[in-house]
Amino acid sequence: MTADPRAALDRFVAALEGHYHAVSSRRSEEDPAVDDAYEVLADAFEVYEDALAQVYTEVTPFYLDDDDDDGEDEDDDRDDDHDGDDDGDDDDSDEDDGDELDVEVTRRR
Repeated sequence: MTADPRAALDRFVAALEGHYHAVSSRRSEEDPAVDDAYEVLADAFEVYEDALAQVYTEVTPFYLDDDDDDGEDEDDDRDDDHDGDDDGDDDDSDEDDGDELDVEVTRRR
């Protein structure tokens, strides 16, 4: 069965809007609507990415880091020292609570 990239894009855009609505109207830090919208958004992105690849052999410039792996990430930059000092920590970034979706953006050359 051939995927429909246009339908997948429409679902992805709707998921972005749903996520924004959930975040902007959250009732608490632990609002389950935000978690649900997060999952719907991640799923919709993957469906869209797969549909583009299947029909047009194209991809988006985004990469979603899978948090469901065994914790081993060869390209895990969370421990990198981004603030430029020699203490090995990243004083310039917020602490990672493990609930965030890592997105990497790449550019075509």
